[in-house]
Amino acid sequence: MNRVGFIASSLLVVLALLSSMLFVVDQRQFGVVYALGQIKEVITEPGLSFKLPPPFQNVSYLDKRLLTLDSTDAEPMLTAEKQRVVIDWYVRWRITAPSEYIRNVGLDENAGANQLNRVVRNAFQEEVNKRTVKELLSLKREALMADVKREVLEAVRGAKPWGVDVVDVRITRVDYVEAITESVYRRMEAERKRVANELRSTGAAEGEKIRADADKQREVTIANAYRDAQKIKGEGDAEASRLYADSFGKDPQFAQFYRSLDAYKLSFNKKNDVMVLDPSSDFFKAMRGSGAGGAAAAPSAKK
Repeated sequence: MNRVGFIASSLLVVLALLSSMLFVVDQRQFGVVYALGQIKEVITEPGLSFKLPPPFQNVSYLDKRLLTLDSTDAEPMLTAEKQRVVIDWYVRWRITAPSEYIRNVGLDENAGANQLNRVVRNAFQEEVNKRTVKELLSLKREALMADVKREVLEAVRGAKPWGVDVVDVRITRVDYVEAITESVYRRMEAERKRVANELRSTGAAEGEKIRADADKQREVTIANAYRDAQKIKGEGDAEASRLYADSFGKDPQFAQFYRSLDAYKLSFNKKNDVMVLDPSSDFFKAMRGSGAGGAAAAPSAKK
């Protein structure tokens, strides 16, 4: 029984020892083998590798993929005309020489990102100081990014190379600081209001002009219509007078009778009208006839 336990314990120790000696390097990583704190080997190809068990040898990993560093500092920069602007940028970079990177930068990607952020920030500050805001916003932005990339590459490839490669440097935003931005927005708002008020004034003047023209045309149309109406009315009255004259000329007694009836109609227009007349007056002459004498005498007798 003791012999079986010894064999099992020995197998477990061997397996543990083998597991500490074997390691896998992913295709997205570099494997760095350390021997007593010194870099013993850098493994660039993916697969299963061997090393001595700890503490004789240890292994660490570095990312070999293309990394992105975004700006986190919102500190404003001064342009050539002393305008304070805030620039957002990003850098695409990768580790190319793990040994140099570990010796001169650090043991992980964060160390490189922190140092690279400082170098890129200084390069942007130096290049922005040479340019105006207009140049930062124009096509010269490409030249600015190219110059910043050149300065960053000079820094990382200097006397102590970092073992990294900077693939691209890009600007994502250029803006004034908050205080200036607020002032610019207020100025833009005032300008837009001025233009809006100018358009409203122009529209109001055009509206008044159109209304005045419409009123003028209305008055002219009404005057012409009134003129034509009066003309037609005059022609109608003249034709009516002619017809009356022709008709009355054929029978004067009927004409006299017809005019008397019109006079009666106008005189007794309302029920409450009261008239005091002499029975012998010619007003009721049209109502007298061959048999009307008694009727005319009756009011006289009654009186």
